[in-house]
Amino acid sequence: MEFVGRTDSLALLAATRERARAGHPQRVLVEGPAGIGKTALIRRFLRDDTHVLYGAGEEAESELAFGVLEQLLGRGGSGTGDGTGTGGGRWADAHAAGAALLEALDEAQGASGGSGSDGGAARDADAPGSDDRAVRGPGAPGSDDRAARGSGAPDTFVPATSAPDTPARDTRDTRDTPDTPAPGTPDTPVALVLDDAQWADHLSLQALAFAVRRLRADRVLVLVVVRDAEDTRLTAGLRRLFTADDAVRVRLDGLGPAELAELGGGLGVQGLTAQAAARLHAHTAGNPLHVKALLEQEGAGLLEALGEPDVTPPAPKSFTALVLAKLAACSTAADALVCAAAVLGTHCTAADAWEVAGADLLDEERGAADVLTALEEAVHTGLLTETPGDPVIRFPHPLVHAAVYHQLGPSRRAALHLSAARTVRDQAHRLRHRALAAAGPDPELAAELAALGRRFAAEGAWAIAAGQLTAAARLCPDPAVYEQYTLEAVECALLAGDVPDMGEVAQRIAQFTPGGWRSYLLGRLSLFDLDRAEALLTDAWHRCDPAAEPLLGARIAGQFAALHGSMSHGAEMAEWADLAIRLAPDDTATDMIRVLRLNGLAMSGRAPQTLDALGPLPDPALATPAQLEELLGRGTLREWTGDLTGAVRDLGGVFGACHGRAASFRVVAATALASAEYRAGRWDDAIVHTDLALSLAADTDQPHIALYCRMLAAQVHAVRGAFAKAQAHARVARVYAAGGHVNPALWAALAEAHLARAQGRPEEVLTALGPLLALAPRGDLEEPGTVPWADLLAEAWAALGDEKRAVQALAPYEVLATQRGHHGALLVAARARGTLEAARGDTVAAERAFRSGLKHAAHVEAPFDRALLHLAYGGFLRRAGRRTRAGEQLRTARDLLVRLDAPPDLGRCERELAACGLGPVGSAAEREPRTRGAALLTPQELAVARLVASGLTNRQVARELVISVKTVEYHLGRIFPKLGVDSRTRLTAALAADGPGSGRSESGHAP
Repeated sequence: MEFVGRTDSLALLAATRERARAGHPQRVLVEGPAGIGKTALIRRFLRDDTHVLYGAGEEAESELAFGVLEQLLGRGGSGTGDGTGTGGGRWADAHAAGAALLEALDEAQGASGGSGSDGGAARDADAPGSDDRAVRGPGAPGSDDRAARGSGAPDTFVPATSAPDTPARDTRDTRDTPDTPAPGTPDTPVALVLDDAQWADHLSLQALAFAVRRLRADRVLVLVVVRDAEDTRLTAGLRRLFTADDAVRVRLDGLGPAELAELGGGLGVQGLTAQAAARLHAHTAGNPLHVKALLEQEGAGLLEALGEPDVTPPAPKSFTALVLAKLAACSTAADALVCAAAVLGTHCTAADAWEVAGADLLDEERGAADVLTALEEAVHTGLLTETPGDPVIRFPHPLVHAAVYHQLGPSRRAALHLSAARTVRDQAHRLRHRALAAAGPDPELAAELAALGRRFAAEGAWAIAAGQLTAAARLCPDPAVYEQYTLEAVECALLAGDVPDMGEVAQRIAQFTPGGWRSYLLGRLSLFDLDRAEALLTDAWHRCDPAAEPLLGARIAGQFAALHGSMSHGAEMAEWADLAIRLAPDDTATDMIRVLRLNGLAMSGRAPQTLDALGPLPDPALATPAQLEELLGRGTLREWTGDLTGAVRDLGGVFGACHGRAASFRVVAATALASAEYRAGRWDDAIVHTDLALSLAADTDQPHIALYCRMLAAQVHAVRGAFAKAQAHARVARVYAAGGHVNPALWAALAEAHLARAQGRPEEVLTALGPLLALAPRGDLEEPGTVPWADLLAEAWAALGDEKRAVQALAPYEVLATQRGHHGALLVAARARGTLEAARGDTVAAERAFRSGLKHAAHVEAPFDRALLHLAYGGFLRRAGRRTRAGEQLRTARDLLVRLDAPPDLGRCERELAACGLGPVGSAAEREPRTRGAALLTPQELAVARLVASGLTNRQVARELVISVKTVEYHLGRIFPKLGVDSRTRLTAALAADGPGSGRSESGHAP
């Protein structure tokens, strides 16, 4: 099994090694709870080091005087173990022992990676009698977290409130230190590791502190590993040393969900999806020891439990034994309270738990006890937690809850669930408890669960609906009704983005009785096989009578709309979406059916008319689900028609109001917002929202729904000059394009073409866009307002001297843009036409084209499109010998490109200006795009800063950006120093002082 994660921690440790190598001794404190992977991290870090002094505390030997020091020095234990501190007569006191350790460190540095020294300061791994505690890293048995793997959780420097006094090292100066290092690797630092320091004997800790305090110019790295730096078993002197300002503290948290999935694969447990990994993370807090134990203990059964939202996953057996020992020591009342709380969940009110516990207590037992006494006992034993003034009680860890719940026998568990069903007030919770108490099929209860699930589905609460319908299917004795409930549950799970293995689900559904629902759902699961999907949906439509089954008819029509959308057939997409809405306007089971309809109409050339027909819509915060879809569609149409200000306003509102919608809807909303922000020149915001959309798609195992976002991310990183990032996104899009579908091929081609254009490689632009020439007749790929590409193709052909092909690429787009009267499309077409005519040597036609482009630019908000027009026109004028006019155009282009922070095109503009004999103008601050105010911030920091400046609280910012409050606080901790402010008010003033001209998100017109 490979080591997992911990890249930040390893990088931090590597930096300390380099400082130690330079003769600056380092003190590092590695802390974290049991099982979190502290020893595994140290083992990984030191795996290639040849000179390590290793010692580990043992709880059973914590009274063995100088026992740990003996390990560090590589000598056999000679202490008496009587706790008298005699050390077997070897050292008189801790100071003497510390001096001996200093000598050993001197010898080790002199050996510089050899096989040890005569003094035995360290032993070579191949030396007789050596073990894992000697050279080549830790690995001593007995520690409860040494087998655990690491994580990618970030680690931090944590400064202490005060630094310890460090007296002059007078003893070192009197000892013989080699004037020249030994041959071999003279600068290799010595690593001294004290693992499980909380169990080390007191005298060894004192001796270590004595030695460490006297290190000055030594090539020594000292690592102390402990569960809690505040543990009172550490000596005060050692604690001060390793929590001082100049010490490094590495705090380890649990593995993240992605690392858990990797860990599962390393253990041979396949299929740990993003959703399952997230639930496993919540269940174990990412503790690698517990995760490893569960994966090995349960195997594939754990995946089944994680896939059932109503099933509590088990706890590791060793952990369960500890919890049950505590439970066995409780009184009858406390036991009943804890078990009742476990049935209610990981948290509940004490009153509810006590009411449910009544099913467990005899009347005389309940009369002799009260909830507060039972709660106090449960809290004292560590089984529950409570906070004064808060009626809610909680289990201290999900695994404690799991251990208690799973030890309940079937009869007791059922009785408690029935008691809970009578206690809780929410209908969904009542039905859940009744279902968990059921001993066998119950058609009436199944019907109640299915009805509630369908109600949730109609409201768009897909995940909850899937759980209710799955429970209903489990309790249904009728095979036909079981299949129906199962099909509806799978549909809801698909919409919630919670289907771990679509192939497995499709295979299971294929065994069901043929019918409209079966064919519809199989078609829905096959959308990436267009021919099969179309055949299955056609079969479903033939089996369905829309008049008798309007809900199924609406679902099939909605999938036909999505199918035609994937092929860029705008008119057909709009027609099927319109039919779905007519059949079942409130229950199409397609979270974006209205968006599909509006986009289809726009793709077929009817965007302005569609916008006019929409009429007024409410504020997104007040919108119904259907209205929110229409607002999303309106925002997209406004972008396509050139109203970028309105588009950003609409889409920003939708994104802020869609937190309760399905993941697919949130991905589309974030992507649509990023697209409008990109065109409006708000590139930092666009980066933030593309990252967010891609993260949401990955978190729900639906990367295929974010392919347009991949193209967009590649485009914005390309114009920013981040070519490696752009290439990475383009590469992913290309993988999906291999399936031959229109949209993935389109997005992959555009991602690669925009990257090649930014790099100035016309040959690669042609290579990238070549496949679109064959795809264009199959769909509405050239509609003005959508992502343009004819201009890129024409300019590339012109750059390579093939004016004939350039004309063929550009002319149809010019005709369509003229028919639509689309100023944005006419602007880019005019730029390409001017470039083409200039390449043909027709200066009159080129001048006419560029001037036409300037007229359209007066009606266009998009600053990058305007910048490229001015740059192309300026270059043309410069080559025509009209330098004064060229300078005017190029300076306008330059101003826009500086505000956008577009290094590749800005570099071209500067070269054109230089060729005109016109050097940079203005101050250095005005010339540099990333040196003032908001320009000093990363895109993520700028997004946080803007929201804080708008008056949002940290929690509101976290909700808006879908990040944690701690992450907001982290960003603010970096933003304030960068901008030289110390309050939110001054942050607002600092951003305002930059003005619209320096904020890199400028979308207004050029001066």
